[in-house]
Amino acid sequence: MVVLETEKRERQVNHGESESSPELILPSNASKNTAANMQSDFHRMKNFANPKSMFKTSAPSTEQGRPEPPTPAAPAKIAEVKDVKPKEDPQEAGEPAVGGTASTTAPAGDDAVRTEHLFKHPLMNVWTLWYLENDRSKSWEDMQNEITSFDTVEDFWSLYNHIKPPSEIKVGSDYSLFKKNIRPMWEDAANKQGGRWVITLNKSSKSDLDNLWLDVLLCLIGEAFDHSDQICGAVVNIRAKSNKISIWTANGNNEEAALEIGHKLRDALRLGRNNSLQYQLHKDTMVKQGSNVKSIYTL
Repeated sequence: MVVLETEKRERQVNHGESESSPELILPSNASKNTAANMQSDFHRMKNFANPKSMFKTSAPSTEQGRPEPPTPAAPAKIAEVKDVKPKEDPQEAGEPAVGGTASTTAPAGDDAVRTEHLFKHPLMNVWTLWYLENDRSKSWEDMQNEITSFDTVEDFWSLYNHIKPPSEIKVGSDYSLFKKNIRPMWEDAANKQGGRWVITLNKSSKSDLDNLWLDVLLCLIGEAFDHSDQICGAVVNIRAKSNKISIWTANGNNEEAALEIGHKLRDALRLGRNNSLQYQLHKDTMVKQGSNVKSIYTL
């Protein structure tokens, strides 16, 4: 794919080298079952890629164990996505299973045999996580690593709990979460007529960055917007001077949809007066001069 020269300049960042020969990195102190499950879940994905710098080197806390989901009647909305966030696994804690699990115990013998049936909450869309790690020897497209896709609430939390938060990845790196088959690139057919809502954050608070990014992800996969069909995905850019979170929409000329998404996003993220939301068209970003991009809406 031909990338515009102005876009190349926008995308080049002068930080860090990429690590070669990425390997699957699982938490070092994860249980045998956890490791096996993660290996199985990840490697069954056809286009799995795994830059080691994005994965945690320790296991999630016990508060991030498996969930207790009931059988879903419909695709999960944002409130359900939050409610199903994993808590301590009752079976690992020696407590009886509750919620959406069924178990049986062998009537005799020293070892109890337990069988679980896990019911997952489906999402309205299939989502793909991308990771960009800066490597100036590669093109922008080649720097994008398609990590994995998921379509249930539980698979989202499983992935989220095993990767580093944005504040811990290298300067010059990006996370992107997009609907399946949409690439996090301006040239993609689903993006090229669209734009993005941008939040610029200073470098002082890592927790603010991580919390805002998680809230954005929950809004996306939980279909929190009336015009969710206009949502393409979201990107978090980690840079030396400031970080950015952006939500990409499909049609920059759809004022009603853009403003509804912007207002709902501002309310969901509880942004203060010091954090403005700016909507920029991708075509303006591609031809910008200097660091300023014209904003057509500001909230």
